[in-house]
Amino acid sequence: MNFQLPEELIALQEVVRRLAQEKIQPRARAIDTSGEYPEDIFQAFRHADLLGLCIPEEYGGSGAGILGLTIAIEEVAKYSNVVGLMLLLTRLPTGPIMIAGSEEQKQRYLPGIASGQQRAAFCLSEPGAGSDVAGMQTRVIPDPDVEGGFLLSGTKCWISGGMQADWFVVFAKMGDPSSRSHHEIGCFIVEADQVGVSRPRVDHKMGVRGIDTADIVFDRVAVAPRQVVHGGFSLIMQSLNAMRPVVAARGIGLAEGALMYATEYVKARPAFNKTIAEFQGIQWEIAKAATEIEAARLLTYRAAWMADQGQFTKEFVPMLSMCKYYAAEMAVKVSGLCVQLLGAAGYMEDHPVEQFYRDARQLTIVEGTSQIQLGLIAKGVLGHDLWWD
Repeated sequence: MNFQLPEELIALQEVVRRLAQEKIQPRARAIDTSGEYPEDIFQAFRHADLLGLCIPEEYGGSGAGILGLTIAIEEVAKYSNVVGLMLLLTRLPTGPIMIAGSEEQKQRYLPGIASGQQRAAFCLSEPGAGSDVAGMQTRVIPDPDVEGGFLLSGTKCWISGGMQADWFVVFAKMGDPSSRSHHEIGCFIVEADQVGVSRPRVDHKMGVRGIDTADIVFDRVAVAPRQVVHGGFSLIMQSLNAMRPVVAARGIGLAEGALMYATEYVKARPAFNKTIAEFQGIQWEIAKAATEIEAARLLTYRAAWMADQGQFTKEFVPMLSMCKYYAAEMAVKVSGLCVQLLGAAGYMEDHPVEQFYRDARQLTIVEGTSQIQLGLIAKGVLGHDLWWD
């Protein structure tokens, strides 16, 4: 058993850490304040060849896999969870294509993401169907004018990167929208400029401001046979399962960034003829937070390694869900502690810990809430997918 990262991933970590310190840290507060998409950061990633980390080399990526992407996101999330989301969006919408797409689809859609020439989004959630995937109402019906084609109609909401996307992966019912059969769900690739696609609404968010979250409306959009990805509910779950460590990395990086900032603050802040850091009660809280960060990292790196081995099917779900659940909740806990360590100053926009705290809340909701993860873990234990005997 070797806990040391291979040399190529250590080199990647160093490159991304330097970029994060030089390009992202100075911009993090301005991105949050303005809410504007940080195109300059995207271009910096593009020039550094960091947009294809999880994409195989034969499709223009670097082949660093889920673990490589996890490491990169951890580094950038120390300063900006928005930028972490930017990197995450190179994997979330491409995942279904890499898992179940045809060779033609892989050749058509993956190289553009890796090169930075295109951006994409993952359309699953709906106004009445977030965690309840089987409750989606978006549907397709056969296109009477195109054999094997469909007409897609419905509304998807809370779509990260929806306003910047050049194409979407969309999940929809292939039969009666009231049916809760998992076999009735299909996967489709839709170009953003197709007739019938609109983006009428951008959400106003508590945090993670800078990458738009939007409504995407499909009104009888023509889907050609080449735009159909063969996979339904199981493809949704496998795609999300493989993403658990990627989301967890955002939580780890966020917690690290918050704790590093708060630690330097309490070392310099005088109180009662000493620094705040000299109080044992403060030291213990820092120690507990550091321990939880490292525990989350071990869970997450293991899960990322598993995902790279193709271990994201049902029997591996408990281990994958654990890292997302634990890292997200840990990020909220640690960022909240850091606000407290700064006292009144922590509540002010003069310091980044209040931003870390706002951004952390998103992580317990997106791509499977903490409660969903707990349910999946429990189901795995009850079904002996996770067992110790």
